[in-house]
Amino acid sequence: MKIKLTSIYVDDQEKALRFYAGVLGFVKKADFSNGPFRWLTVGSAEEPEGTELQLALNNNPAAKTYQQAIFQQGQPAANFLTDNIKGDYERIKTHGAEFTQAPTDVTGATIAVLNDTCGNLIQLTELKRW
Repeated sequence: MKIKLTSIYVDDQEKALRFYAGVLGFVKKADFSNGPFRWLTVGSAEEPEGTELQLALNNNPAAKTYQQAIFQQGQPAANFLTDNIKGDYERIKTHGAEFTQAPTDVTGATIAVLNDTCGNLIQLTELKRW
């Protein structure tokens, strides 16, 4: 069994695509509509056949309440691994992203947290090599 697709709710799919592709560096994988529904996914340029992230429009009141609550609590909605957190931190900052936590050493990793501008906090993690 594999995880091939996961979703994150966003308040604006176009803005999310600009952020996830233009700022974070992911690539658009799928983008099609069926009536008012838009299926939009991105993936890692480093793993063309890897896991996709659906940028799902958050028009569900229950999901929107959950999304806002975890944001207010400072809980990341997603976690992305990196091999160079300091380099990615600097690169992403130059694209105008707002970090709520600069790279910080924690047990077993270095983490940073940023605002995706679409209602979510995203954690970047570089695992420590033992």
